[in-house]
Amino acid sequence: MPDSSNSSAEPVSAASGGPPTGARPAGTVLVTGATSGIGLAVARLFVDRGVRVLGTSRNPDDIPLPDRVPGVTYLALDQSDPASVQACAKAAGPVDLLVNNAGHSQGGALEDLPEEHLEQLFRINVLGPVALARAVLPAMRAAGHGRLIFVGSLMAEFPVPFQGSYAASKLALRGFVTALRTEVAPFGIQATLVQPAYYRSAIDRHRAWHTRPDSPYRDRLGVVSARVRAQHQSAADPAEVAERIWRLGRAARMPVVSMIGGNGGTLRFVRRFLPDRVAERLVARRYGL
Repeated sequence: MPDSSNSSAEPVSAASGGPPTGARPAGTVLVTGATSGIGLAVARLFVDRGVRVLGTSRNPDDIPLPDRVPGVTYLALDQSDPASVQACAKAAGPVDLLVNNAGHSQGGALEDLPEEHLEQLFRINVLGPVALARAVLPAMRAAGHGRLIFVGSLMAEFPVPFQGSYAASKLALRGFVTALRTEVAPFGIQATLVQPAYYRSAIDRHRAWHTRPDSPYRDRLGVVSARVRAQHQSAADPAEVAERIWRLGRAARMPVVSMIGGNGGTLRFVRRFLPDRVAERLVARRYGL
């Protein structure tokens, strides 16, 4: 689903790219999933603006040359492995800003999703990012400052049929972030959730669509998967999201949720007054059902 700007971040000077008055410049930034899509765009932007960037990849030694950003220090991270998360946090050391971006997607009827794949998705999209945030928080508390930016999806607001597991994982992130904000505020730490629409990334190429040859859902799944692929083929430049994350990282006050791309802010406002059944029909129609 599309989404749009809903940020209360302070404006950043277009000429200098500097922070608004009173904002603390980011020192060290840890960006997960820094080799494609939004994560790659964030790493490039922050390096270009003179920030020390640590970027993660499942296999740093295998990153293709075009996806390596000069100036980024790459760390290994498998978000589905708790030991890997802890090792990454230890290697990173204290960070001023964590951009929890890495994630995975899958599709399929709930009845057809293999349970082990469903559990793996939640380990990657929810438990891994939460564990990494937990690991960096003690140093942030000791320093008296820190920023946590989680990358979610507008699909949490408008779940798409046959992508319920992905939408649920992103909705879970919102719950963690909303509660976390009040927990960490006394220690000078802020957290926010960015909910982008479709932006160019490798997630579509890596998404698995689960079905069975005799599945009663197979034809309708094919319709939705085709619509999703078409959306990704015409997706926007992830540099837009990177710019938003830059502004959020330097905002005097971070919003609870920041939406970007595809008129999502308008949709979210309208959704407040829209009956659930009407919203359900609108999403189904958009995806050909």
